[in-house]
Amino acid sequence: MRRKDIDGSESVPSFYGKELRWKREQAGLTLQQLAEGSFYGLSHLSEIERGERRMPRDLAEHVDRLLGTDGFFARRCEDVRKARRKGHAKYFEKVLESERHAESIEEWCPTLFPGLLQTEPYIRAVIRATHPLESPEKTDEKVRARLGRARIFDDDTTPEYWVVLHESLIRHPILPPAEMAEHLDRVVELARRPRITPQVLPWNRGAHPLMQGTAKVMTFPDAPPLIYTESPYSGDTIDEPPLVKQYRKAYDRLRAAALPPEASLAMIEEAAEDYRNDRHRH
Repeated sequence: MRRKDIDGSESVPSFYGKELRWKREQAGLTLQQLAEGSFYGLSHLSEIERGERRMPRDLAEHVDRLLGTDGFFARRCEDVRKARRKGHAKYFEKVLESERHAESIEEWCPTLFPGLLQTEPYIRAVIRATHPLESPEKTDEKVRARLGRARIFDDDTTPEYWVVLHESLIRHPILPPAEMAEHLDRVVELARRPRITPQVLPWNRGAHPLMQGTAKVMTFPDAPPLIYTESPYSGDTIDEPPLVKQYRKAYDRLRAAALPPEASLAMIEEAAEDYRNDRHRH
């Protein structure tokens, strides 16, 4: 079977990937041989060569050592990371890519529904509140980009998604009642699919893990796990094993403190009905 060539002119990542494959083949190495000794799998490298994935710096340094490329890939991987997709913040680029390749995503957002669960009115309300002076065109671009992220739920290869929601999220009407009902209906619809599980942390649960911020835990079949935390205007990815382990244990304890999935789903459905019938004020 004839291999598919890579068009390096399509984008910075595809140019970088084409160069990687050329250097690897010039050295007489297979993808498996190049991956050996790193924390990453063959499929991870293959996707980098096709321009579908950015290369982490530690992997770039590993590649430079094996191929004798004098730091070329470590230097250029930063340029690839800077090749941003429209509609997303620079600090979010690594997460955007990681979501598509994740085996599982576990998320906690105490003050907002996570982006993957947001409907268009909810997205627009959050963006306008966060960036009130932004042009409508820029806001529209961000809305389209965020809606596009949720397409990872549209096929059978979707990652397993587990989210813990604070009860205040379903009680706080940041949209008109009818739109809040539609928003919660969307969460319920997703929860009825395989591999997507929401839990609700009751408002009166008291002190609990991860009270001070958000956490997104992503695992991969061919790479080490990754943690992402976010504030309104910045975000941070964490891959240091001790910190990753600490976050994962905290998330497990948080999940244990939340209502079971069935009770959580019933609470979300009830709240949607309350908004639909204009009973939420009472």
